[in-house]
Amino acid sequence: MSEGRGSALVFGLAAVMVAAIVAGHFPAAEAATYTVGGARGWTFNVASWPNGKRFRAGDILVFSYSPLAHNVVQVDRRGYNGCAAPSGARILRTGKDQIKLAKGQNFFICLIPGHCQAGMKIAVNAL
Repeated sequence: MSEGRGSALVFGLAAVMVAAIVAGHFPAAEAATYTVGGARGWTFNVASWPNGKRFRAGDILVFSYSPLAHNVVQVDRRGYNGCAAPSGARILRTGKDQIKLAKGQNFFICLIPGHCQAGMKIAVNAL
């Protein structure tokens, strides 16, 4: 085979692979979406909800709740353990908040007085 034909063959194979990827024949890694608390949503006693689930960086957590009753704040370990958010923390209040997980530990609490203490908090480890 001459050099020209070999180059054409390599180029042709590369074009076929790109077309297959674009057409969806090779699945790309997609982020999973999880509704926190399952059907109950973001509510009391959800701290154990992450148990047994395998999360990855980039996965999306959906916090579904009544915005009149709850909120969501991403905190560090200290905020999680003490049920407190640092000054200036971003408080989510839409009732349908979506948060992309970062690699490592991700902590979330409800800042309504007494809610975090009643178990409205989760710690999620994303690989």
